[in-house]
Amino acid sequence: MPSKVNWPKAIQPLLKKYKGKKHPLEYKNIYQLVVMVILSAQDSDRNINQLAPKLFETFPNMKALSQATPESLYPFISKVRNFGNKAKWLSGMAKRIMTDKNIPLSQDALTELPGIGRKSANVILREADSKPEGVIVDLHVVRVAPRLGLAEGTDPKKIEKQIMDILPQKDWDAGMAMSFLGREICRPKPKCEICLMNKVCSYYQKIKKSKTKS
Repeated sequence: MPSKVNWPKAIQPLLKKYKGKKHPLEYKNIYQLVVMVILSAQDSDRNINQLAPKLFETFPNMKALSQATPESLYPFISKVRNFGNKAKWLSGMAKRIMTDKNIPLSQDALTELPGIGRKSANVILREADSKPEGVIVDLHVVRVAPRLGLAEGTDPKKIEKQIMDILPQKDWDAGMAMSFLGREICRPKPKCEICLMNKVCSYYQKIKKSKTKS
């Protein structure tokens, strides 16, 4: 199935549907985005959106955060999964960067910071309107890309590489588009009938075949 689909062409309706749609994290600037992305790993965007305002009241910028100890962050982020490590990461990152204007916007520099992996760096670059250096692969994309037939397996790094090999760089926002699709339609129990990708989707074609056989 995947070999028969011209993915650079087939992915266009999905890219068009979600073009420019802001990430679900409710940040107001790049500093807030970086902090919230670190906090959201293995946690829900909704949870981070709820607790972030109080955190940013006390630590409104990188300079303020650079003066925080991990322990001083606990009261604000104790409801976040893995908050102990994340407090250390935020404190360590802020002490390295010191001011908002020093926040790096390249994947290499971002992934050198504590608590930021490829996925997080790709999210930050996208939201900062920087040129994509990779493809966002979150838990939704790990589900959606193999269903579509655009990638296979469950390893986010391998899925990212497959997508980068298939799609031109200008279309690498397909990662975030698939994430939105996964949140809205291609859920664990998918709403295939209303999905704009069902004509090229490997998973949906298999379902249709099994229905016609039965």
